[in-house]
Amino acid sequence: MAVKRSNIAVLMVLLPFFAFGDNGMAYIAAALAVGLSSLAAGIAVGLVGAAAMGTIGEKPELSGRALIFIGLAEGIAIYGLIVAILILGKIT
Repeated sequence: MAVKRSNIAVLMVLLPFFAFGDNGMAYIAAALAVGLSSLAAGIAVGLVGAAAMGTIGEKPELSGRALIFIGLAEGIAIYGLIVAILILGKIT
């Protein structure tokens, strides 16, 4: 008997409840907050860093401003970590 994809999706959603009790979804939410924000930060740093290196190649005096933009892109991961800490802090 073949297992339907919808059954697997329901199992994946309900598995944290069985494994961790009521806190399972909080753990998943914290993991998603860190994981997705880190992925987005990596993409942002890659794009901004490439543009910054091109800018520094043309005008070296703009290197300070370019580093500020790279730092802003890295801040996305820090915000995701803060959200995860707040989520985990609510678990009793």
